[in-house]
Amino acid sequence: MSDYRIGIIGGSGLYHIEGFRNQKWVRLRTPFGQPSDAFLTGSLAGRDVVFLPRHGRGHRLLPSELNHRANIWGMKKLGVEWIISVSAVGSLQARYRPCDIVVPDQYVDRTKQHAAHSFFGRGIVAHIAFAHPVAEELRALLVAEARALKLRVHDGGTYVNMEGPAFSTRAESLTHQKLGYDVIGMTSLGEAKCAREAEIAYATLAMVTDYDCWKDDEPHVTVDLVVANLARNADAARRLITRVIPRIPSTPNWPCHRALENAIMTDRKLWPARTLAALKPILSKYL
Repeated sequence: MSDYRIGIIGGSGLYHIEGFRNQKWVRLRTPFGQPSDAFLTGSLAGRDVVFLPRHGRGHRLLPSELNHRANIWGMKKLGVEWIISVSAVGSLQARYRPCDIVVPDQYVDRTKQHAAHSFFGRGIVAHIAFAHPVAEELRALLVAEARALKLRVHDGGTYVNMEGPAFSTRAESLTHQKLGYDVIGMTSLGEAKCAREAEIAYATLAMVTDYDCWKDDEPHVTVDLVVANLARNADAARRLITRVIPRIPSTPNWPCHRALENAIMTDRKLWPARTLAALKPILSKYL
């Protein structure tokens, strides 16, 4: 197997994938605090993988409590170079029906947590290119294999990342719908930003659970509705991930694996030792 691992972030049901062998929970301490949970390492479809239950086993963390820096730092420390994320979203357009899969290629940030979505600061300044925030190569693999499985999948779209934990007001939902955005969720953007800074290829499967609350002729989003459709989505996600994993290259050589080459502004001689130590898994190739 490759020394490079593939990460999976999602609900705890995802690690009950047939063929996920040699499972071992690994607990990490990070310079950015506690990750959502221990990391589950093992092998799947001939590749080394690392799984993280995003909200912790038993769903104990709010979206605004997720420590994206600790989660992604842990993935990088464990040798992850690609991440497939699975997240529940509400649909903002009629064409995206519950239990559809959207594979977004853009984000709109409606959070207030920008500082918590970057590893940099404390003496080292970096500005990553984020015009195209998703690893297009990984996104294309997910779309192609979803189509091969005859899943109802949509190629591209804009994911609005709200903060929560409350669902949208009707005014918010109508605004996002009229602006032409596609889906709304609470988790993916922070992962995508931190993954890009960590030079990890990242893409997300946005699993539609409901129509948010803009659509008058459909039930408004509730926890019961989300949970019921999440259960229906989980099997599709497991089958899709198992198909995609062996098709991911064994060597990390996509553009996002070089995201920091021209992003770091601070002269190497001025990097504080403490900050450098915290970022060592991310900056090791530039030392």
